[in-house]
Amino acid sequence: MSRGFANTLKTGGLGVVAIAAMAAPASAAAQWLPPILENPSEDGADWLPDFSYAGFRVGTGEIPQVAEEILVRDFGANPDDAIDDTKAIKAAIEAASERTGSVRVQFDAGRYLVSEILWISRSGIVLSGMGAGEKGTELYMPRPLDQVDDGGALDELRTYLVENDKRERQKDANLDVLFSPWSWSGGFIWVRYPEGRHATYLESHDRPIRKVVEITSGLRGERQLRVANPSALAVGDVFQIHWHNRAGSEGPLIREMYGDTDEKIGSRHWELPDRPLVRQATRIERIDGNLVTISDPLLHPVREDVPAYFAHWDHLTNVGIQDLALTFPENPFFGHHNEAGYNGIYFTGVFDGWIRNVTIANSDSGILTDDLGNVTIANVVTKGDHMAHYSVHIGNVHNVLVEDLHVYNPTIHALSFNTMATKSVYKDAVVWSRPSLDQHAGANHQNLYDNVTVHLTPDQVADDGTPQFDLYKAGGAGYWLPGHARYNTTWNLNVLVDGGVTPGRPITILAASEGPEARIIGMHGNRPLRLDHRPEPLVEWLNRPVEGAPSLYDYQLQQRTRAR
Repeated sequence: MSRGFANTLKTGGLGVVAIAAMAAPASAAAQWLPPILENPSEDGADWLPDFSYAGFRVGTGEIPQVAEEILVRDFGANPDDAIDDTKAIKAAIEAASERTGSVRVQFDAGRYLVSEILWISRSGIVLSGMGAGEKGTELYMPRPLDQVDDGGALDELRTYLVENDKRERQKDANLDVLFSPWSWSGGFIWVRYPEGRHATYLESHDRPIRKVVEITSGLRGERQLRVANPSALAVGDVFQIHWHNRAGSEGPLIREMYGDTDEKIGSRHWELPDRPLVRQATRIERIDGNLVTISDPLLHPVREDVPAYFAHWDHLTNVGIQDLALTFPENPFFGHHNEAGYNGIYFTGVFDGWIRNVTIANSDSGILTDDLGNVTIANVVTKGDHMAHYSVHIGNVHNVLVEDLHVYNPTIHALSFNTMATKSVYKDAVVWSRPSLDQHAGANHQNLYDNVTVHLTPDQVADDGTPQFDLYKAGGAGYWLPGHARYNTTWNLNVLVDGGVTPGRPITILAASEGPEARIIGMHGNRPLRLDHRPEPLVEWLNRPVEGAPSLYDYQLQQRTRAR
């Protein structure tokens, strides 16, 4: 049910239009926090996940300054000489990988030419420049990945696309081609566990799951759980918790994820029961007999009808990419899913890692992610006139924090919670061109858009003449519907209309194909807002910013650290 200062109007049982309501008068200024924080209901209908565990070291650890360094110049990589530097850079990374402990691979200022993939496959490697701006370090990639040998890394994906006839079909554009494997995978800086399988496509390639121990009980939102036998666990171990749905379309895990909803649940949720439907990467913090404390709260309960277990997870740690500009040449846009592979960074298979202070120009995708836990991506700028698929993509990850992202380039999906993303956050992001909050169908849930600003101009007009903008423009296949599971949250969204709407006149924000039990708190802007979100979300403080807690992540982190 909608609460706070938003009124609601049912629309044929399909969704809800939240009618604009102006901010509360000054006399109500004592109410600094919306009801969902200040006065939550006793029945838990307005439950909020604690998002503050996202990021490096569950949001509380400082990203390290790595002192030991390898200089790329010592291997023959010299900037600004118009000579391909790839082999020298790769030699420097290889030399760093042969050392023990953390090592910084350091570039000088200037432009380096890169024509192959730079692989990072060892923990503790930090790729570092002199900065992303003037007198900083620029890696220039003159050709796309579809002209580069990936050593077979995407062969499984290529086979999957052919076997399943995954094609981009646009009749009006005379386009009918197989999806590009570079559309959502790969990058010129590619981080992966050696021989790791960062994403699963073909069942024939599935590897045996290495189960560590059964979990016997645990409560959603709690960090303590019980295990059958703790002998295989040690403090500091990092595992994944796996939940499977082996009970078909009406399974208890489906109900935990989607609640009591009339939304269609896609078949992928039950047709591969031997694959975990939900995975949570976490660290063992404490062991007291059979009672185990993990580093972040459980996504879901564990009980007899919703079983779970700890599983071994191959991953790297303390991998970083920082202080670099990644530049591609100006290049044509060949269409959605038809990208040539001007991709900056593919960050996969990492627990406790970071990307920071990076600018990416003219990319198909700036940063792509897969198979991560507790990674911070901070101070990133994507720019250029080229239409990108993604700016910074969050998919198949847990507890990833993206903060201070500025998206200047046009994108298909500007801010994307993609397939199987959980407890991840876009914080303090600003989208200047073609904004979209993409909650990509694929069991993504418990994710947060936090204090995000979007610049837009209406792209539709309702029958009554009200301007509209389809902001929550979601992607994803039908077999993964709906757009998301429960508790995806938008907090303190600032909608700045750059043109097309007279001051004082309302604009409707569309969200036509989302998921159940979303939370929309503090959506406001420079025009009165209406919200057409389907299915109906919990709405509070429409047209009123959350001044008492502009960032939910910061608020929850402060509450957590105070409670220690």
